[in-house]
Amino acid sequence: MIQQVISGGLIGIIFGFVLQRTRFCMTGGFRDMYVAKNNRLFYAFLIAIAVQSVGVLGLIHFGIVSNPYEDYSVLGTIIGSYVFGIGIVLAGGCATGTWYRAGEGLIGSWIALFFYMLSAAAMKFGVLKPLNEGLSQYWVINDDLASQLGISVWLLVALLVLVTTVLVVRDLKKPQAKAASLPPKYSGIRHYLFEKTYHKYWAGFVIGLIALAAWPASEWTGRVGGLGITTPSAHIISYIVTGDSKLLNWGVYMVLGILIGSYIAAKGANEFRWRLPDIATLGKSTIGGILMGIGAAWAGGCTIGNGLTATAVMSSKGWLALLFSILGVWTVSYFIFVKPLKK
Repeated sequence: MIQQVISGGLIGIIFGFVLQRTRFCMTGGFRDMYVAKNNRLFYAFLIAIAVQSVGVLGLIHFGIVSNPYEDYSVLGTIIGSYVFGIGIVLAGGCATGTWYRAGEGLIGSWIALFFYMLSAAAMKFGVLKPLNEGLSQYWVINDDLASQLGISVWLLVALLVLVTTVLVVRDLKKPQAKAASLPPKYSGIRHYLFEKTYHKYWAGFVIGLIALAAWPASEWTGRVGGLGITTPSAHIISYIVTGDSKLLNWGVYMVLGILIGSYIAAKGANEFRWRLPDIATLGKSTIGGILMGIGAAWAGGCTIGNGLTATAVMSSKGWLALLFSILGVWTVSYFIFVKPLKK
């Protein structure tokens, strides 16, 4: 127990702190690719995947981390990720975005978070479990992409690093507009921790290191895998209802750590305050949270579990989920942002 609290909690606190201070949420990143034609946050996400990929596959090669590959439903991943993508736009944040914004005091994020946890728990352990299992039995394959293609996994890693490098370098060569900024109020460590604005590419690099550290930290407690949000979130609701202490694992302490880390960052930067949105936004947060939980359960992961973690080990499920999550975000973004402008 103490290993899980220390290991998971520490990773979560650091992760939540960095997420809040860098405003790193892929809901906006995926949306901006379509609406604003701005790919910078997505490129930062690729940096995080690439950094983690090189490290974790090395750890797997040397036997420090266990083999993470498993069977999954292609159909469940496609439909679930698409539904999840729709849900995160309505909720105003992806799984981690919802957790860290709740730590800032956003009531809408608390609402979305509750229904996300509730619907995920219902799909995984409760009344909706037959719905989850019914879809998940179709088109089942193993997610080891390199084995499926009959090539070395390091060829895929090299391709990822090459593509990411080309995209980032090309973006950095573009003329950069300088944003006006106020004089710093703080100095020293306080300035760097709570005031300084960091480039999204640095954020992606640091998040990649945190995601990498999560693998051996999790393995230390007997859990195979890196960062993941949906199942631990579902475990929290199940624990509240059943009182089963076995549900309090590494992942639970990690996601709770995100909340704590975000709160610390927001308080230190004077950004924490309780904010109650209007009724329409609360309605969207509720529906979005429900769709997030259902979609992530079908897909076997969220933007982090699939989009960041599974992609890093060259899982076909991870890359498929990332694609259809983006398509889900783009679909609802058209109706919310693009279509009204056309009118």
